[in-house]
Amino acid sequence: MSSTLKVGILGYGYATATFHAPLINAVPGLKLVAISSSNATKVHADWPQLQVCSTPEELIARTDIDLVVIPTPNETHHALAVKALTAGKHVVVDKPFTLDTAEAHDLIAHADAAQKLLSVFHNRRWVADFLTVQKLLASGQLGRITHFESHFDRFRPEVRQRWREGAGLGSGLWYDLGPHLLDQAICLFGMPQTIYVDRVLQRDGALADDWFHAVLGYGELRMILHASMLVAHESPRFIIHGTKGSYTKEGIDPQEDALKAGVRPDAKDWGVDETMGRLDVMRGTWMQHSQVANERGDYTRYYAAIRDAILHGAPNPVPATEALQVMQLLEAGMLSAREGRLIRLHH
Repeated sequence: MSSTLKVGILGYGYATATFHAPLINAVPGLKLVAISSSNATKVHADWPQLQVCSTPEELIARTDIDLVVIPTPNETHHALAVKALTAGKHVVVDKPFTLDTAEAHDLIAHADAAQKLLSVFHNRRWVADFLTVQKLLASGQLGRITHFESHFDRFRPEVRQRWREGAGLGSGLWYDLGPHLLDQAICLFGMPQTIYVDRVLQRDGALADDWFHAVLGYGELRMILHASMLVAHESPRFIIHGTKGSYTKEGIDPQEDALKAGVRPDAKDWGVDETMGRLDVMRGTWMQHSQVANERGDYTRYYAAIRDAILHGAPNPVPATEALQVMQLLEAGMLSAREGRLIRLHH
């Protein structure tokens, strides 16, 4: 393999246009060669130099592509990844990894048999607020953590005509934003002992869940993961309480909005989140109040790590085995919501 990794992407929907194509293009050592799409005009309007394959199978069959990226509807992830791995390609699958744990296990087996890298695009490990929370918890300033809330709220009252909001398999907010929050939870605290999830359709004309509330149990620690499409006022992103103090942070990492606006990752202030968090910590007998500046976020670190893993044997930034854990919690959450009960997890 050469020093440049040649990449093909399946499909040209929102995820490809907003995230994958711009991020791959921004990483030295990666070369975006082709995209599969039934609408070549749409692709060439943004990327005139790229070759467009009419079907995923045509792209996968190309001998000049080393890595296939799969940001297609969730129900297609497994079948397309199997085809790419069988063809001898390295594979990146957008979150969620698959529809269920059975499919996830099967893909891991295919990757092992092909001896190819299989990774999942959990890009929100590289956002400013989460990186800041990781650093804060590692510092021990809050003491033993007893309560942790992670919100991903938006205001989108109109149901849009897209598969994520339709009635198909893998649609709805639990499968769309749930993987982000669950992956971050696992990164911080590992797998929980229990999970309870409530899901509901709240918007007029909704076809899939657009509100969820999950409670993860870690001994005495309770972690709340929450998302809604009907929150008009900016809400706290993180609320953390510990035995020595508390931390709160409002606002969402700016990278997605920047990409949607056409800003590229080489911009001067890329990944800078200027909305600081508030830290309240006991210092002896008095409470100290301070603001916490954010670490710098950078989605491109994921693809840079993919490059290094394939070309230089560095660690996979998001191994499929870690994404499998997210699938286990997604699946357990579905069971909890369906039966209205707490699920005890056995790892």
